[in-house]
Amino acid sequence: MRRVIAPTQEMSNAMIIGYARVSTGEQRLDLQIQALEHAGCDQIFTDHGQSGSRFGREGLGGALEALTPGCTLVVWRLDRLGRSLSGLVALLEQLGERDVDFLSITESINTASSGGKLMFHMMAALAEFERSLISERTRAGMAAAKANGKSLGRPRILTNDQLISARHAIDVMNLSPSKVSAALNVSSRTLSRHLEKMSV
Repeated sequence: MRRVIAPTQEMSNAMIIGYARVSTGEQRLDLQIQALEHAGCDQIFTDHGQSGSRFGREGLGGALEALTPGCTLVVWRLDRLGRSLSGLVALLEQLGERDVDFLSITESINTASSGGKLMFHMMAALAEFERSLISERTRAGMAAAKANGKSLGRPRILTNDQLISARHAIDVMNLSPSKVSAALNVSSRTLSRHLEKMSV
């Protein structure tokens, strides 16, 4: 995490907090930081080499922690905040509940304006539609699998033959569970759990 404080801004309770992110170590943050400084950010938090698929990032966490009621969170582009539409909507909803505004420079999304609020509601509707489609496809897939006589859930990691061989190797050949699990390319805990189920 890196934090930049613009010296020309007078610090106050209603600060403008910037956030920048790049996915790989080779990418640079300069363009985003310049845009955020131009937008008048008092503080800028960054994540370098961090994926946008998850929201548990150190720099983002710092930015969210610095926000207080009346503040504004600014990003250069929406996907710098995150790549999951439902995750973005959930995060923006949390900001709204905290009385924090949001601004995306490139997309001109500003929740302090009526147009920005409309855009956010459209994003929320799209996220809900996306969740409905995923749920519908999941149910359809499960119904099709059940109709074809397929068992649902994750496939078994170890076969019965592998478990029998593992039991023989441990009990008869006195091999350690760690060596047997390594040979089967599973963890010792996984092997132990499957052997316990086998003996029930």
